[in-house]
Amino acid sequence: MITTLIIVLHVLVCIALVVIVLLQSGKGAEMGAAFGGASQTLFGGSGGSSFMSKLTTGAAVVFMITCLLLSMISKRGLRESNSLMNVRPPVTRQQTKPPAQPLVPQALPVRPAPSAK
Repeated sequence: MITTLIIVLHVLVCIALVVIVLLQSGKGAEMGAAFGGASQTLFGGSGGSSFMSKLTTGAAVVFMITCLLLSMISKRGLRESNSLMNVRPPVTRQQTKPPAQPLVPQALPVRPAPSAK
């Protein structure tokens, strides 16, 4: 139950982090203001850089915490279950015997070429 909740939160934060990063303006975004456009008026006169950077930081922190929680949960689950090495049957001497037929094919007898008449 708790694992499912953490996975759902992790996926939502992943999607939100991608969207937040894509919504941020690049370094050249101020060039739009030079041509008469009002830059960053959606989040106020001071711009949305501080709001978006805080939102990015918060999403990144939640992402890292959910990563750590999921890794701890999976490590605990691996410790309780059998390892693949324990489940695999041991190799016996009978299994390592070479095959009865040789691995290299035998040379085929050479037939004489038909004579031209």
